[in-house]
Amino acid sequence: MKPTFDIDALRTIVAGTEFGSFARAAAQLGRSQSAVSMQLKRLEEQAGRPLFQRNGRGLVPTEAGEALLVYARRIIELHDEAAATLGATATAASVRMGLPQDFFEGVMPDAITRFSRQRPGVHVEVRAGRNYALEDEVSAGHLDMALAFFRPGRGPGTLLASLPLSWFAGKKFAKTAAEPPAGIPLVLFDHPCLFRQAALHALDSKGVPWRLSLTTPSLPGVWGALSFGQGITVRTSHRIPAGIRDVGSELDLPRLPCIELRMIARSDLSPAASELRGVLEAVVRKRVIGAE
Repeated sequence: MKPTFDIDALRTIVAGTEFGSFARAAAQLGRSQSAVSMQLKRLEEQAGRPLFQRNGRGLVPTEAGEALLVYARRIIELHDEAAATLGATATAASVRMGLPQDFFEGVMPDAITRFSRQRPGVHVEVRAGRNYALEDEVSAGHLDMALAFFRPGRGPGTLLASLPLSWFAGKKFAKTAAEPPAGIPLVLFDHPCLFRQAALHALDSKGVPWRLSLTTPSLPGVWGALSFGQGITVRTSHRIPAGIRDVGSELDLPRLPCIELRMIARSDLSPAASELRGVLEAVVRKRVIGAE
């Protein structure tokens, strides 16, 4: 007899994986940890093989568990879509998108507002991330879609825009701070980062001395450091804060390449996720490319 997987148990393993802890998942779902343990045990009995294995104090999916998680997400999405279509009482459908910090103002609010008008009952989960992490999250099925930056011609998904890179500094930055022998003081994301790589490669290729003034994983941290005159960074011209200026020509800095903005998405998007993807691409065309 073929197993019949319980939808609540499938929600539990997805939540446990998303939260990185079945204890947190139990609290989020309003269940006791013993109830969650029973659900996991029941699923493993139905699957006929271990789905999770202990790793330190937590549980990580086995190969079979990873396979079931992919189907579990699809089953939950279809279940919730069907329930919403029929007007049934059910947990709201959910879609998950990722994007760089550059688009947390402007693109994200506009996209969520537009989408909520089309799908008012759908929960949207948004994650900020680094490009390599966003691509991995989509590949692993943890995100439905993501906007991400890539080197020209080297990225997956759909090309949305090719954006020029520029050198930026704040009003308080003194030109003398970039003169030899000290070298160009750089404010950059920590490794790995495409903007960081572009900056260092451009300077090294022209023999321009540089030094790291500040590194951070936070884009607001970059802008904050620039506003206090801590150095120079490389970014696109999208939503540059007040008081930050392009200093490439002023300092005779090397020419920078363009960077591609691409949409990467799962191949099996739910109808709601497909709608969000379309909305997100439209907002990018309007707010980033300036065409709609």
